[in-house]
Amino acid sequence: MKRNPILQPLSREHHTALSLANACVRAAQSGNAATVAQACQRAVLAYTQELAPHFSLEERLLLPLLQGAETQALVQRTLAEHQHLRGLLEHLRQNQLEALNNFGKGLIAHVRFEERELFPVLENYL
Repeated sequence: MKRNPILQPLSREHHTALSLANACVRAAQSGNAATVAQACQRAVLAYTQELAPHFSLEERLLLPLLQGAETQALVQRTLAEHQHLRGLLEHLRQNQLEALNNFGKGLIAHVRFEERELFPVLENYL
């Protein structure tokens, strides 16, 4: 099924986010301090430049469309996952391997959730 044109740019950004997330997990699994530090720096930069604006757009423009009681679980999960990923930033700035692994795995799960669950519901409102 083809995405609603309004959601297509966000879906393309999800592809980029998955590449970043997989690189974070691989770096964490390497256990190499230099590799972990480099991946942490990349994750912080990508969060600042790409993910934060992406999350903000979703929170300001898309989630308010989901006002019904039946969609509140989707809204709450989206917001909680955004906050979780945001909360890992300080640990990433400290090059913490566990934070890098959690960030990568959390971002993978979040993108999959949005593509498989949130966006199909949003398309009904667009």
